[in-house]
Amino acid sequence: MLELKIQNLSKTYENGVEALKNIDLTIPTGMFGLLGPNGAGKSTLMHTIAALQAPDQGSIMMGDLNVLEQKQEVRKILGYLPQEFGLYPTITAEDMLNHFALLKGIGNKNERREMVAYLLHQTDLYCHRHKKLKEYSGGMKQRLGIAQALLGNPKLIVVDEPTAGLDLEGRSHFLNLFGEIGENVIVILSTHMVEDVKELCSQMAIISLGEVLLKGEPTKAIDDLKGKIWEKIINKEDCEDYKRNYKVISTAFVAGKPVLHVFCDTRRHRGQFFILHTSFCLSRMKN
Repeated sequence: MLELKIQNLSKTYENGVEALKNIDLTIPTGMFGLLGPNGAGKSTLMHTIAALQAPDQGSIMMGDLNVLEQKQEVRKILGYLPQEFGLYPTITAEDMLNHFALLKGIGNKNERREMVAYLLHQTDLYCHRHKKLKEYSGGMKQRLGIAQALLGNPKLIVVDEPTAGLDLEGRSHFLNLFGEIGENVIVILSTHMVEDVKELCSQMAIISLGEVLLKGEPTKAIDDLKGKIWEKIINKEDCEDYKRNYKVISTAFVAGKPVLHVFCDTRRHRGQFFILHTSFCLSRMKN
């Protein structure tokens, strides 16, 4: 069975931010959920897997394919949907997908036309295929982004918040679509939606401050957080110091003051005392 193996992956930006710290993950065929708050390192990890940036150290292998060195080969089998998906406003959905299919190396005109039509049907955009993209709603643009990620029957699909902007019916439709696709390929789903991960993914990882906090089967991984999430009300000016020194997995504001939720095995950590947060829910990771 095909799997993506990430070992000792680290990345520090020029401003000194450690985005990834010795990440080790084995991602099997199927749906894999990646959970974490904003700034956790998820986007950096996804960009690296998609061969869009290089790490400082580490390796990523997909079978015999070296993801970090064989970038052109990776792009042939990759479907990628970033959170911010750029569109050409004056062309139609059909033309845009046809253009991306050409870039994917689908040179046969009939094959390309059939694939584009199929994906437009799958994403409920076929009747809007001749509309210019500037006329599309946010949800329609998101669906088009999903369609382009599925071009060329990719073996590795990386998607960032794919259900953002979709209504309940649209979200349900795409969860079913990804569920079917994930039976035969590797799909990495980066999201704040714990429900998406619990419904779809056989494996997951929780990332905070560039480190993997937990990994495993979703229900068990979430249960393992019990008794390890602590909270503290702090002064606003101290917020960045706490984020640098503790494994902060979410931040909320109550009466104008930050309330931090920290991942830790004990109440006392680095001289600070925290209060056990028994009702913590991962959906609050959205910040």
